[in-house]
Amino acid sequence: MRDQDERLIRCFASVFPHLTEEQIERASSDSVGVWDSLSSVTLAAVIQEEFNVEVEPDALPDLDSFRAFRDYLSSR
Repeated sequence: MRDQDERLIRCFASVFPHLTEEQIERASSDSVGVWDSLSSVTLAAVIQEEFNVEVEPDALPDLDSFRAFRDYLSSR
C-alpha cells in the first residue's frame, strides 16, 4: 500500500509542486487554493497514466482530495 501512496504523492506533486508531502497527504480541493476543475482533470490524467486505470468522468466531482483518489484507486 505504501508504494501506491508514494506513486500517488508523486502524481499530486506534479500537479501541485508547491505542496510538501505532508500537505499532499492532507490535500483537498478546499485546502489547496489552486485546485480547480482544470487541476482535477490534469490530476486524473496523470493518475490514469501512472496507474494504468481509467478515472471515470462521472467520478471526478467526488475525487476532491488525496484520500478520495487513494480510496478510488484501492477500489479498482
